[in-house]
Amino acid sequence: MPASRVMVGQAGQSAKARMPMTRHLRRQTNPVIQDPHRILRCRTVPNVLWSQHHNSAYRSTDGGAVWEEIHPAVSSFGFAVAAHPRETDTAWYVPAVSDEVRVPVSGKFVVTRTRDGGRTRDTLDKGLPEGPVYDLVCQYALDVDETGNRLALGSTTGSLWTSENGGENRHLATRTFPPVACARWAETFPAISSGQ
Repeated sequence: MPASRVMVGQAGQSAKARMPMTRHLRRQTNPVIQDPHRILRCRTVPNVLWSQHHNSAYRSTDGGAVWEEIHPAVSSFGFAVAAHPRETDTAWYVPAVSDEVRVPVSGKFVVTRTRDGGRTRDTLDKGLPEGPVYDLVCQYALDVDETGNRLALGSTTGSLWTSENGGENRHLATRTFPPVACARWAETFPAISSGQ
């Protein structure tokens, strides 16, 4: 991304002309309103951007100058997106019904993954609860680590899942948290003994 550009988006609010994507991703009901729920870039190739927008999912390969709509397998609505740190064609999304109905589609909680830049998506549900469920994943509650293998997924019902294999299956870490607004992988540091 050129150093002279700043990408700004405010989830749940109008971003209007502050966002370079305004002319490319017009909200269908009002062309001047934008609502990108999340925008991320590939860590090693920063010109590749992924967005879960209010209207659909999008990808840009030129630093946000032009956005291509990704046609989802389950639903175009959702809040969270995670971008693989090295594989520019890989990202994960968590679909929901709509702004008015913030629950999984048909009550089935899934994660979708694309490995080909959004042309197709895999629907991943191993280790996730069977329906009907009401888990919703907020903008910052889906994360992939620096290897691209480990995913963390937290929901508004207080559950947290992790995956060690790119989302193929998940392990329930807990279901007793309050609503999860953010999930992040953190660096681990060597333990310091109390005598030092």
